[in-house]
Amino acid sequence: MEKGYDADLAVKLFDLMEKFAGYGFNKSHSAAYALIAYQTAWLKRYHPAEFIAATLSSDMDDTDKVQIFWKDALANNVAVLPPDVNASNYRFEPVADIHTEQGKPPRTIRYGMGAVKGTGQGAVEAIIRAREAGGPFSSLFDFCRRIDRQAVNRRTIEALIRAGAFDTIDENRAALLATVGNAIEAAEQAERSANQVSLFDDDSDAIVEDALAKVPPWDLQTRLTQEKLALGFFFSAHLFDAWRDEVRRFAPTPLARLEPSRSLQWFAGVLSSLRTIMTRRGKMLYAVLDDGSSQIEVAIFNELYEQHRLRLKEDHLVIIQGKVSNDDYSGGLRVSAESIFDLQLARESRARALRITLAEPVDTQRLQQVLAPYRAIGISDGKGSPLKSTFTKRRSCVACVWEMTGVCAWPTPCLRRWPTGSRPTMWRLPTDEAFAHRPYRGCNQFWRAGTSNFQRDAGDARSWPSS
Repeated sequence: MEKGYDADLAVKLFDLMEKFAGYGFNKSHSAAYALIAYQTAWLKRYHPAEFIAATLSSDMDDTDKVQIFWKDALANNVAVLPPDVNASNYRFEPVADIHTEQGKPPRTIRYGMGAVKGTGQGAVEAIIRAREAGGPFSSLFDFCRRIDRQAVNRRTIEALIRAGAFDTIDENRAALLATVGNAIEAAEQAERSANQVSLFDDDSDAIVEDALAKVPPWDLQTRLTQEKLALGFFFSAHLFDAWRDEVRRFAPTPLARLEPSRSLQWFAGVLSSLRTIMTRRGKMLYAVLDDGSSQIEVAIFNELYEQHRLRLKEDHLVIIQGKVSNDDYSGGLRVSAESIFDLQLARESRARALRITLAEPVDTQRLQQVLAPYRAIGISDGKGSPLKSTFTKRRSCVACVWEMTGVCAWPTPCLRRWPTGSRPTMWRLPTDEAFAHRPYRGCNQFWRAGTSNFQRDAGDARSWPSS
């Protein structure tokens, strides 16, 4: 109005702008996003490997997003091959597979070395140049000799080993990691002597390769833990696989198949995250468990958490006995913990017996020495697990079974007499060779069926029937 504009016109224009702001901005963006959504949906449907590879490459510095897109690839039946110094490039890339042989778009992606923590674009490009110039690397020593060690340092090599990028050269990651120092030293020695003239006219600059360090391979848990250091997540397997076979004996239900029940249930998983909130009842903790089949959030009261806080660590196995019910608010499940166990506590709580199978020749004295350190304190205090040892005579089908009902080790082996039909407080392995190994027909069936109740005097082996 100070500039001579009509006041009514100014108000009218402002009202129009206000009205437009209510729908015009959102509408234009909705149209643009709808077009982009259509284009990306089409690409993901008809060219999934190319689309997901590009998506992974766009966020490969963020390992959390890489894990999300990797899981999405698997959900869409797109295989993701591990990083490989002889095949991978800097970015994620689609590779030829059985689908391309049929004239269809590929459904396989090769992991980009640029997504490995501890590498960089310069280091990866130096590896690719060496590979293109001299062909695939044949060994760790060959790799260290041919690369530019100014661009590819020891930290980068170790990260690639942890990520599995050398598995096509040697699958023993522990041995490779222990040999990195020797391989780099050998490559530097070969480089220093390359331009020196030998007294014997030997001008060869070939590197003398030593064998890899004599180190046993990592177990699954260690391998996956090291893998996570390099990739940010477990790629080649799920960490729960390290304990799956044993855990399923007392927690048989996968998390994906949990159902509401009035009774307490046993379930287990790897602790993925732990968060704390304050409620009217005090502090409440929520733990996310993952067993490879699904993830669930478990409510843990503060008192229970304080008792087991040392067991609730990320990437550790957690076994829970708790309640599962319907959550009317979210439509899912409400899970709360009543008891928390690690694997050792669960073994002590749920184990029915320790089974040991022995074959001839059997040294009972040696077996006693091996088990003695693990003997439960006292026999009648209820501690310890029963021990069942099975002796099998290789050249016959006979197996004699003894059941240690009180402890998992025993005092000096001896023969004892028990009343017929009674169950002794503790069973002791006999030293009498005739007792330990004497075969007779029907022995296997009798002892396997009746280990808890003997119907004859076990103190004298010579009183056994001969048929």
